[in-house]
Amino acid sequence: MTTAYLHRRLFLGAAVSVALAGAACAQSPSARNLTVFKTPTCACCDAWITHMRQAGFTTTITVLPSLQSVRSSRGLPDNLASCHTGLIDGYFVEGHVPAGDVIRLLVERPTALGLAVPAMPLGSPGMETPQGDKEPYDTLLVLRSGATRVFARHNPPT
Repeated sequence: MTTAYLHRRLFLGAAVSVALAGAACAQSPSARNLTVFKTPTCACCDAWITHMRQAGFTTTITVLPSLQSVRSSRGLPDNLASCHTGLIDGYFVEGHVPAGDVIRLLVERPTALGLAVPAMPLGSPGMETPQGDKEPYDTLLVLRSGATRVFARHNPPT
């Protein structure tokens, strides 16, 4: 074997090791710890929590009579409120946000307060129906100014 061949193999091995370490950090267990605040009577919140757990998130649930103080302390505008609020790695997750959107948020790490799916659209995680009804909805990225922009579109009209 030539010296150049050995150097190339060592370089490739080191590059693979660095890439794998980076992937492991991006998916570290601490990044998947989700605290969920919900009211005591919300069944769709429980279904969303199940969706998040199935996607690999670890959840801690806090039941409160009202979520207003949690939302206002995080800068969430009232018009974006839904039925539950999650907190994860410095971001809020309001409403029936799909797990894939939360994973993308944690990977991309935009300068923002968090994600919101206002109201409770049919067909969003936790709002599935036996008939399979689905409404189009957007996941919104909530910027520090309180403004929003579309982060992801779901269930487009056919």
